[in-house]
Amino acid sequence: MKRREFITLLGGAASWPLAARAQQQPMPVIGFLSSTSEEAYILTAFRRGLSEQGFVENINVAIDYRYADGHYDRLTAFATELVARPVSVLVAVPSSPAALAAKAATSSIPIVFDLGADPVELGLVASYNRPGANATGAVAVVVSSLTPKRLELLDGLLAKAAPMALLVNPTNKLVDAERKLAEEAAQALGRELILVGGGTESEIDAAFETLVQRGAGGLAVWQEAYLGSRRHQITALAQRHKIPTIYPNRLATEAGGFMSYGSNPSGMYRQLGAYAGKILKGASPGDLPVLQPTTYELVINVKTARAIGLTIPPQLLTLADEVLE
Repeated sequence: MKRREFITLLGGAASWPLAARAQQQPMPVIGFLSSTSEEAYILTAFRRGLSEQGFVENINVAIDYRYADGHYDRLTAFATELVARPVSVLVAVPSSPAALAAKAATSSIPIVFDLGADPVELGLVASYNRPGANATGAVAVVVSSLTPKRLELLDGLLAKAAPMALLVNPTNKLVDAERKLAEEAAQALGRELILVGGGTESEIDAAFETLVQRGAGGLAVWQEAYLGSRRHQITALAQRHKIPTIYPNRLATEAGGFMSYGSNPSGMYRQLGAYAGKILKGASPGDLPVLQPTTYELVINVKTARAIGLTIPPQLLTLADEVLE
């Protein structure tokens, strides 16, 4: 054998263990814990954020999904499964039940959450700017709830003596705080408040029957994960019963709802994907500030208004950030 060939063989042999180790190194795994069912808009935005940090699913990162489908009592077991795998990052969306289940399951694995409540009050982080432990993420509102503002927007559409209503999910542990805020807001407006609960599909149907029986002039829907996942059912019922309804974000308005006020969820989930990517690259969640919306948008669907026989006051149209024809 010639000397040059022998050296070449030695060089190739020396590289074999390195190549083998590179091939055997497993991809990092993201645990995706969802309190609802699969939502295309969430996954699309989340994956976009991941890709901005250089991570593409099934190429250099794996994602293990768990969906509770609105059954919040499943979240604890799902979070425990993902932690035991173990995963490199645990993403808990959308809402506080998933975030709290993730936090209870691990104090070491990084958590990225999305919710519509105050994470400091819930004990998820020490502060917005310096979360301080293993969790960070995004909130859909800066204050604890936008329900008072939504009721105020709804008030201008109702007849003087008509009661207003709020649809909540009674299985969410934050429901009592939400009810108190809504009652105080309705009292300030001089309105009777009808509180109806919908923790299942049939309960939502029954809630609208109650609203019709009690003569509700308008309805606000709580910013809550399960209710958000049932937006198509809720918007259809609101149209059928001709009840002016205001929703937490534009997804419901685009699905046929009359009006929405809140932050744009797609941008938030893109940012969550970017946070997950940063953590995979070595960032500490305790050093990543909790993201907050800088703007809220009022979206009005005039086609739905016509369908339910509602005349929109000109001043409300002037306030709208977007009008859907």
